Amino acid sequence: MGTIVCQACNSTIDHFEDEKVTVLYSKCDDGCAHDHIAEE
Repeated sequence: MGTIVCQACNSTIDHFEDEKVTVLYSKCDDGCAHDHIAEE
């Protein structure tokens, strides 16, 4: 299970399937004006 995290605001953007636990850093598509909800 992998997680994509916003580099600017540190919010969880998305989850993806992977063989090992991974955290990737990206940027929000909407300039961090969002209410992402972590799916756990």
